Amino acid sequence: MLDDLRWDSELIRRYDLAGPRYTSYPTAVQFHTQTGAFDLLHALRESRKALRPLSLYVHIPFCANICYYCACNKVITKDRGRAQAYLQRLEHEIEMIACHVDARQVVEQLHLGGGTPTFLSHVELRQLMAHLRKHFHLLDDHSADYGIEIDPREADWSTMGLLRELGFNRVSLGVQDLDPLVQRAINRLQSLEETRAIVEAARTLQFRSVNVDLIYGLPLQTPDGFARTVDEVIALQPDRLSVFNYAHLPERFMPQRRIDTAQLPGPEHKLQMLQRTIEQLTRAGYRYIGMDHFALPDDDLAIAQEEGTLQRNFQGYTTHGHCDLIGLGVSAISQVGDLYAQNSNDLTEYQSLLASDQLATKRGLLRNADDRLRRAVIGQLICHFQLDFASIEATFAIDFRNYFADEWPQLLDMATDGLIELDARGLTVTPSGRLLVRSICMVFDAYLSMQKRQRFSRVI
Repeated sequence: MLDDLRWDSELIRRYDLAGPRYTSYPTAVQFHTQTGAFDLLHALRESRKALRPLSLYVHIPFCANICYYCACNKVITKDRGRAQAYLQRLEHEIEMIACHVDARQVVEQLHLGGGTPTFLSHVELRQLMAHLRKHFHLLDDHSADYGIEIDPREADWSTMGLLRELGFNRVSLGVQDLDPLVQRAINRLQSLEETRAIVEAARTLQFRSVNVDLIYGLPLQTPDGFARTVDEVIALQPDRLSVFNYAHLPERFMPQRRIDTAQLPGPEHKLQMLQRTIEQLTRAGYRYIGMDHFALPDDDLAIAQEEGTLQRNFQGYTTHGHCDLIGLGVSAISQVGDLYAQNSNDLTEYQSLLASDQLATKRGLLRNADDRLRRAVIGQLICHFQLDFASIEATFAIDFRNYFADEWPQLLDMATDGLIELDARGLTVTPSGRLLVRSICMVFDAYLSMQKRQRFSRVI
């Protein structure tokens, strides 16, 4: 059943709206400056009392070269020396946070993102991981789920060997597109050979999982050209693929202003790219997990979805949603209990605060009862494409139909349109509706307005 995915062009045209990706609910747009370091320390104390397991996210913001499409928080520099000053502040943050964590709280999941984490030298990567192991309870066995984002242009076999030695067992590779014309248009020249070398190294060194990121909707892309990229990537046999829709928002992200809008593919070509990609991946045996993500049937994400245990957090789909997430580094977000807390996204401010022995928490949000309820509803839909009203009613002591009386007419319309199946017991997303699950989740978002939707990418 979970393999079913049906392409419905008319439904896509009607429901291809701009909206959140729901890595959290409420989303980061709702974060405010009334939440700060004191709230984070209080939440960590509660986590320590409960001895909840941990997930760590560490943000390394540096990149040697700019990719024009990128919307990440990054610093473009050729000066590798800047990393050392940043690591000093990051290590201080690790020490300050670890004081509020119990040594028995196991770090089940660790992820280094960016930027380009492999911007760091081998010595610096060793230094960082040694500091994390000194202050947190990191695992040394196969149960650990430790990943890192890789730019194949910034890594080689020796880098991969070092990462495996340091405990990493998952890698995510940025590829985006293999067409040299597209690569020049986005300022990211990366050969298939460079990418293949890293994948082969990961296999030889027994990394548990390889993920590849692709983007459709980039300048000079065509359906035929992108299909060739997808075929080449399938030949590499990654365990997971993330196929993202490029959101052109030059008013928000300055690097995108270097992209010639006349070279961007039109909506019809973008839809063709996605449709053909789904067909290619399905034929190759990949399952649609949801929200642009595909995985082989024996991957942890696919198994968790089959077993009904898949969850979603700031790291995307995860099998570790039960962990408290601690974000370290500039712009990093923590999710501890009901608290979301985000560090300053300004590198200078982040380093200055830690230099003065202050945590860099600048904004966040404490979920209320309604937030918890709606988060559970959205999480069930986005991870499992279905919603059992009785389980929600039992957990939150509500009558579903009465509580969501204002939303009910929209659900009826979606049922009429064939997006969902709806009855007194629950809601099931149809095979035609699964690509549009974000639009269904938006019905339950109490904060969303037409004006706020403009801050998000389109569903497809």
